[in-house]
Amino acid sequence: MSSFKEFALEKEKIDFYQDKGYKISKVTESLDGAYVEYELQENQEDKHSIVLNTADGRKYLSSIVFEQQKERFSKQD
Repeated sequence: MSSFKEFALEKEKIDFYQDKGYKISKVTESLDGAYVEYELQENQEDKHSIVLNTADGRKYLSSIVFEQQKERFSKQD
């Protein structure tokens, strides 16, 4: 599979959980990739996880994490 196709699949998974209202609860980086855990705000026992292997997938995830943190801090003000 080409790296672009692999990234497209990872982006699709990230967008799927974001669109369903899941928030990123934990990211663990390793040499094998980034392990991302999602949970629903309303039901914290509803958890899912994905693995990102591409550098582009991890970069895309970091932009989502920054947006999520920005939203959280703006609610605190």
